[in-house]
Amino acid sequence: MNLTADQLYDILKEYGIPFAQKITATSLQEALEAANKLHYPVVMKISSPDISHKTDIGGIILDLNSDEEIKRAYLTMIDSVKKKAPEARIDGVIIQEMAKSGIEVIVGVKLDPQFGHVIMFGLGGIFVEVYKDVSFRVTPIDRETARDMILEIKASSILQGARGQEPADIDAIIKVITGLSHMLQKNPDIIELDINPLIVYSHGVTAVDARVLTL
Repeated sequence: MNLTADQLYDILKEYGIPFAQKITATSLQEALEAANKLHYPVVMKISSPDISHKTDIGGIILDLNSDEEIKRAYLTMIDSVKKKAPEARIDGVIIQEMAKSGIEVIVGVKLDPQFGHVIMFGLGGIFVEVYKDVSFRVTPIDRETARDMILEIKASSILQGARGQEPADIDAIIKVITGLSHMLQKNPDIIELDINPLIVYSHGVTAVDARVLTL
């Protein structure tokens, strides 16, 4: 079973994992009202319990800056999703504030039949597919273990402020990993979970998207 985006975001927020502010809209009018409430620029995403990889079917449109762009995006997205995923249930669209740019990382979960829940950490966005620079730990995970898995990846120098860049907030990433570990103890039916991207700043983090699969 897949949870809706709203259900998943609410669960993750209970464990201290911050998300970019968003509003679910079930009509074009609600989408317009949501965009104006959050203030432009915003992101539009399809809301469906049956769609995990939104990008593949035109289910994400970034950097919308006006009511006219919201109207075009809404009609284009609904049409694309219905054509490419005709069996999928559509609950509406999610209007989300456009997060500031930062370092994109991924925090993922898989349920291993032998070891139980395993948490993965690495660079996020397209980089996780290209470089496969990730680390793994079996839950439960404490703060020191989380720090070790962050610093273990080859790209950890980016997070630590390579070439004079301001260091990323590693403590904030640790809070996400340990919060996820606690969540898994209370929700053992989770099979897979990805937070990708989690955008890391010099102070704080913001989760932009997530998906989950449960028993």
